[in-house]
Amino acid sequence: MAPTNTFFIQPFEPASFLKRALIGAAIALVVISLFVFGVKNPRPEWGSWWMLRPLLLTPFVGALGGACTYLVSLVAPKHGWKYVGALVISVIGYVISLWLGIVLGLDGTLWN
Repeated sequence: MAPTNTFFIQPFEPASFLKRALIGAAIALVVISLFVFGVKNPRPEWGSWWMLRPLLLTPFVGALGGACTYLVSLVAPKHGWKYVGALVISVIGYVISLWLGIVLGLDGTLWN
């Protein structure tokens, strides 16, 4: 019996890559907005533009996490337990990247 290769790398599609990155950035923007716009009286030592850093950095990191979920889906098989495992790993990776983006964005303001 000849061995069969069940591991196929899917072709890279820039539109799908960009779509996942934009979805990741949008989710991150919504999450960080809940933190940033919930501050009624910011501390004066934060400066007047303190919101700019978290509102730019966190969606950028969220976009990177969303792009990584697409890259994981390229190499994952399309059925079976390996697909579920790759899906779980990519979601956990996105959540970790979102958490790190929030920490980096809020460092020095709300994260002290």
